[in-house]
Amino acid sequence: MAASTTISEGPRRPHPLEICAALCAGALLTLMLLSNGMMAAHTTPIFASLTAHGVGSVVAALLLLVFWIRWPARRRGASGRAPIWAYLGGISGALTVIISTVVVNSSLALTGTMALGLAGQVVLALLFDCFGALGLERRLPRRNDLLALASIIVGTLLIIFARGNAG
Repeated sequence: MAASTTISEGPRRPHPLEICAALCAGALLTLMLLSNGMMAAHTTPIFASLTAHGVGSVVAALLLLVFWIRWPARRRGASGRAPIWAYLGGISGALTVIISTVVVNSSLALTGTMALGLAGQVVLALLFDCFGALGLERRLPRRNDLLALASIIVGTLLIIFARGNAG
């Protein structure tokens, strides 16, 4: 699927449930990073990644089974099959787990790792939106997007470099 060349007029307002779900996903990401980092500290980052993805696969398979039994008519989305590149998400997931389990046990610690990870996510998301990468609708960044990115970067720098010895 080629990237759309139209530029959207602007995003719709998010539903409060979507905001809550995104906050929960962020909290779960932090919990995942902490548990994987602890596993890596006691074993290796690759073993921690394998364990995380193994447990995740079992949970996903059980959820898939429950949803298939509960809603058999919804087994496949309305558009059919996903594009082939969509199946490569597991590669970035595995690399994320391995890299973050190493970094969380460094001087960055959990907070610095999460802050830099958030900054990286926002930068890449803005680039994907701007260029319409991987089939996304092309959307040029607005002033508020760039101000938000600047705030995230400043906050990240404060978290990493302004750590006092107080406490």
